[in-house]
Amino acid sequence: MLSKKMQTALNKQIKMEMDSAYLYMSMSNWSAEQNLLGFANWMMLQYQEEMAHAMKLYKYVQERGGKVTLDEIAKPKASWKSARDMFEETLAHEKKVTASIHNLFELADDEKDPASEVMLHWFISEQVEEEATADEILQKIIMIGDKSTALWWIDKELGKRGKE
Repeated sequence: MLSKKMQTALNKQIKMEMDSAYLYMSMSNWSAEQNLLGFANWMMLQYQEEMAHAMKLYKYVQERGGKVTLDEIAKPKASWKSARDMFEETLAHEKKVTASIHNLFELADDEKDPASEVMLHWFISEQVEEEATADEILQKIIMIGDKSTALWWIDKELGKRGKE
């Protein structure tokens, strides 16, 4: 059984994951509008991952006898100055999610809830990957600067995600 504090915190994390999904959907849309279809593909897959994360938490709360309470999803930003600006926001956002997951883990420890700690290990590992991937793409975008042919190449590479 989840403590009330843990249940509340997990419900907040579900909302954060849903907000993340909505943000990535918006980024996918903006990318498509810029004819960056590889970026759009990558962001749409991020959207799907974030929805899966929300559902993993949702099911966990239910399995532990808790009550899921769904909150309003925040309206996401709709446009960015550039692909670089978008990936800077992506990395910053993932760092914010990581901090939230770490706080959840600390709460699970404080609440003497080893089941939640074990479940959150998966999220901790996932966030290491999420940050590393976003940073890798951002560093490539920074490296190419304003070279449109190089941006085209990155767009083409991002379009391969999910098709391997």
